[in-house]
Amino acid sequence: VPQLGPQLPPRLTQQPWHLLYSTGRDGFSLRTLYRTEARPDSPALLLIRDTETQAFGAFSPSPIRSSSGFYGTGETFLFSFCPELKVFRWTGRNDFFVNGDVNLLMVGGGSGRFGLWLDGDLHHGGSQPCETFDNETLSHREEFCIQDLELWGLP
Repeated sequence: VPQLGPQLPPRLTQQPWHLLYSTGRDGFSLRTLYRTEARPDSPALLLIRDTETQAFGAFSPSPIRSSSGFYGTGETFLFSFCPELKVFRWTGRNDFFVNGDVNLLMVGGGSGRFGLWLDGDLHHGGSQPCETFDNETLSHREEFCIQDLELWGLP
């Protein structure tokens, strides 16, 4: 989280981020992640480590929630630590920022590809280059198994 501080919108750099959800503490469930207690206007920082110990994730200026369509703003971004921090910001080509239901969470998209997706049991996910962020694949493989996942926000 400290390494990502300079990449966040200026209004958030001095805010007290808190761990809202952790697979180690709360189990592996997208439903449970959606039920976290964050302020309604809280941004979200999603941190993932896969079973190959690659770390990556996404920032959303609004809470991660179940939705019927894409939501978010151009402040949304993807990132990877491979081996140092790389940030993939909005290209302006589409507004496929964040979308999720109980079976799937997606960040970024276009042409049938998602910058980051996670399944409902938070065991599997994937990453592909997408139009929203013009990102590289965040993990070493396009599909990965999740070892740890954390959601940080403002209380």
